[in-house]
Order: sequence, then structure tokens, then C-alpha cells
Amino acid sequence: METILFTFILISAILFFFRSFSRTTQIFKISKPEDRSYNKLQRIKNTISIALLQSKLFKKKFAGILHALIFWGFLVLLLVIIEDFLEAYINNFSFSFTGKFYNLITITQDLFSLTVTVAVLISLFRRYIFTPSRLKTERESKIDAAIILVWIFLIMITTFGSNIERIKLNTSEGIRPISEFLARIISGDGSYEMYKIYWWCHNILILGFLNYLPYSKHFHIISSVPNTFFSNYRIEPKNVINPLNLEDETVQHFGIKDIKDFTWKGLLDSYTCTECGRCTEACPANKTGKKLNPKLIITNTRKRISDSAMFFINKEETNPIYKKSLVPNYTTQEELWACTTCGACTEECPVMIEHLNYITGMRMYLTMMESDFPSELNTLYKNLENNGSPWAFDPEERNRWITEFILECETERIRSSLIKLSEPEGKDKIEIIYWVGCAGALDTRYVNVTKSFAKILSKAGVRFGVLGNEEKCNGDTARRLGNEYLAQEFIKANIETFKKYSIKKIVTTCPHCYNSLKNEYPKFGIDLEVYHHSEYINKLLNERKFIPKTSGKITEI
Repeated sequence: METILFTFILISAILFFFRSFSRTTQIFKISKPEDRSYNKLQRIKNTISIALLQSKLFKKKFAGILHALIFWGFLVLLLVIIEDFLEAYINNFSFSFTGKFYNLITITQDLFSLTVTVAVLISLFRRYIFTPSRLKTERESKIDAAIILVWIFLIMITTFGSNIERIKLNTSEGIRPISEFLARIISGDGSYEMYKIYWWCHNILILGFLNYLPYSKHFHIISSVPNTFFSNYRIEPKNVINPLNLEDETVQHFGIKDIKDFTWKGLLDSYTCTECGRCTEACPANKTGKKLNPKLIITNTRKRISDSAMFFINKEETNPIYKKSLVPNYTTQEELWACTTCGACTEECPVMIEHLNYITGMRMYLTMMESDFPSELNTLYKNLENNGSPWAFDPEERNRWITEFILECETERIRSSLIKLSEPEGKDKIEIIYWVGCAGALDTRYVNVTKSFAKILSKAGVRFGVLGNEEKCNGDTARRLGNEYLAQEFIKANIETFKKYSIKKIVTTCPHCYNSLKNEYPKFGIDLEVYHHSEYINKLLNERKFIPKTSGKITEI
């Protein structure tokens, strides 16, 4: 009878879980496709390092240790769960047939049962007594966290209870030092009835825990491993924006307006958020009092999914909830425009959520489809369109630093190796193109950096070319503000210039130009070898082409 009852409960729990899981993940049916199957070896490495070994969590050591102990403890205790389930069908079942190895298993299980129990108690104390600011959240989330932590605590208590009763009944196999110690100090003889109570409670708690996950933020227990596997960490350059096909007439709108505009990875990200607050704590905009909260960008997306998923799936377009949208009903313009796109949120996230993809995607919708952007950007866009730079400078001003540089070289008796590409056969003489950038050519202070680097190239005898007023903004500013159309105009124009002069090798002093030219331009069909000036100077030093004058002893490390 007991076996039949347990089988009924087990099958019911499994079926209910798959029903809940299916309902939770139905929204993926309307998501956009995205290929994340390439470079499987690196994805496996990421999964082992980040998901299984919890490496990113240890950036905050205390919290990382607590979480890792609970996570690893559950992995170790999987064998306990399997033993308990099988005992319903095989009396006193255990893995003792593995011989002495079983002793190692039981010792490890017992020690981890204790560490998980202690870690849970500390986590409860930390979350509700001495709460870090990043963990201060809505009441619903606090209750959810408390339920999970208490649930895990009860699972550990019933594990110890089962072990203690087994030890007292002399039916325990293996070595369990913690349970044996507790059995000695707890008075009373062993009771088979008490053992069965613990056994039933333990198994029901496990099955209940499994079925609670699809309704909890702790769904990340299921989704974090695949989310880490499908992240592009160490596969793609960080925070790269993939180009849009602006000529695709089948596209209803550009950017992200609502959840149906996300790829499946974007929806998986929203389900994976642990609400740990590390992204928000790292956000410079949030630190300065701006409304932006990267955590809420993700959790509000999840809330939008929860509110509207069935209406999207069933295409109930007349429903008032369907008529709402992610922007601005769940995420406001003020939040989106506060973002500096620095990527700190993505870097800090322990479950590899890609916040910036969604922030820039929503900006793109607002800019390109609604013309809804801060009024200050009107001047910026006007300057970009008219002058090819963010500022109101005549494009001819890009040549001014060259004149100053040549005069300074004559004064300082430096033999300039600058070659203008516009000169006859100029492109055949150069070794590398120096991409100066808007700030490098037009900003009064930054021009000094430009001239200094040009002098280093000259002293090293590097024949370098410059584009002068043929150089335009790289498009980075417009892209990150959501104006993909304007950005692509610049990118295509610059690529045409590169092809005109057969440019393949570039050095730049601008970090934004460096990122765009090196990481984003190749997605538009051009292969460039791009150096940051610090990299190129290091290369010259290693090749002994440039030896700086020193007034003291140099210590090499």
C-alpha cells in the first residue's frame, strides 16, 4: 500500500511539474530565433567554470561561499534523494554495494548536510536582519526567498532525522559522523515509525520544492545552467551590437517594444534572474541617483511575461493587458536613457544575463519607431548628420592637428613619418593607418594625445597614414543611443573609404573607435587588423623600434 501511495504521489508530482514547466515556457513559442550553438567547447568550459564551480559568485566572497555551499550541497545530496526514492520499492536500499567508496559518499553527504543547514541559517539572518542594500527588494520577492530558504532547511532537518533514526535502529550503512554525533546526544531509542515520518516528509518536501520552482524566482535553479551555456561569454566580444537588416520589408518595427521582440535567449535571461542585485550595485548610473535599476529591467520583463504570455500565445489582441507594452508600461524611458552602456551589469551577473542587449534594443525602438528620445540628442544627431562628428565643427577642422603636428616636429627636430593618403601613391607607402577619431582631431585637450602618439610613431620610423577630413564618426554613439540607421550610414561610409585606400591595418587612440572597428565592423563584411595605441606602443617596444628616454633605472617585471 505504501509503495502504491508513493508511486501515485511521485507520478502526480512529476506530471504536475512538467505541466507547470510547460506553461511557464510556452512564451518561447513566440520568441525570435537566434543561433547560439557554435563554439560548443568554450560553452562547456563556461558552464563548468561559471555554473558548476560558481566562479563569478566569488567576486563577493562571503555571499559566494554561502551560495556555493548550498548549491554544491544539493548536488552531493542527489544520491540521498535517489536512495530515498528507490527505498519505496526496495527495502533498506542504499548504494553500499559500491564498497568502501560508499563510506566516502556518506561522509561527504553528512558534512554537506551540515554546511547547507548552517549556510541557510546564515542566509536567512543576512537577508532579513542585516540586509545588504542590493538585497532590499519587493515584499513578494522577500517572501519567496524566505519560503525557499525555510524549505531547504526543512529538507536538511528531515535528512538528519532519517539518518539519526537509522543509526539508532542499527540499519544505517556507511559513515555519517555528524548524524552519529547527533544520535548519541539525542535521547531515546530508535523508532521505525519516526523514521518513516522523516522519510515521507523528506520526499514530499523534495517533490514540493521541485513543483514550486516554476512559480518562483528560484526557477534559476533549472535555467541558470542552460543560460550560462548559451551565453556568448568569452565567445563574442563584450557588449557587441549585432547589425539589423534595415532593408527587410517584413519587419513590423525595429528594436524591442514588447516580449515578442525578444529572442529565446532574451526570454531565458528574464527567467534566470536571481534578483541578487549585483548588477544594480555595480551600475554607475544607479550609484549617482539615476532611476536606472538593471535588475528591474530584467524582473519587469519577467513580470510582463507573467502578465501577458497567454494573451500573446492565444493572440487575444483586444485584451487590455495585451495592448500594453514593455516600453513604457513596465520599463520607462527615464530608466533606459540613464544607461551609459558601460556593461558593468553584464560583467557582474553570476548567471550570464545580457542586460545591454535589451536596453539598447528598447532604445532602438524608441528612437527609430517613436522618435522618442531626450531633446538634448537632437543637437547631437544634427551634428552627426551635418558634420560627421558629435560636435558642431567643420569637417575641415579634422586637418588642423596635422598642421600643428608638422610644425611641432620641425621645432623639436623630429622627422615626421606621417603620410597623407590623399597624396599620390600615398596608400602604397604606409605601414598602418592612424584612425584619429572625432575627439582626437577636434577636442582641444585630446589633440595633445593625438600629436604625442604621432610623434612616437615618427620616432619609431613607422610610416603611418591619416584620413584627415575623410574620416567620419565610427557610428558607436548613434548605435548605443538606438539610432541604428544613422550608425549604419557612418559604418558603410567608412568601410567604403577603407576599401578605396585598401586599408587593412589600423591603430587608434580612441577606445570607442577601437571597440567599433575591431569588434563590430567585421559584422558588416570587412576584415581589419585593429590595435589600440597602448598595444601598438607595446609592440614597438618589444621590437626595439622605439626606446624611450629615461632619467632613472627601469625595473622590468
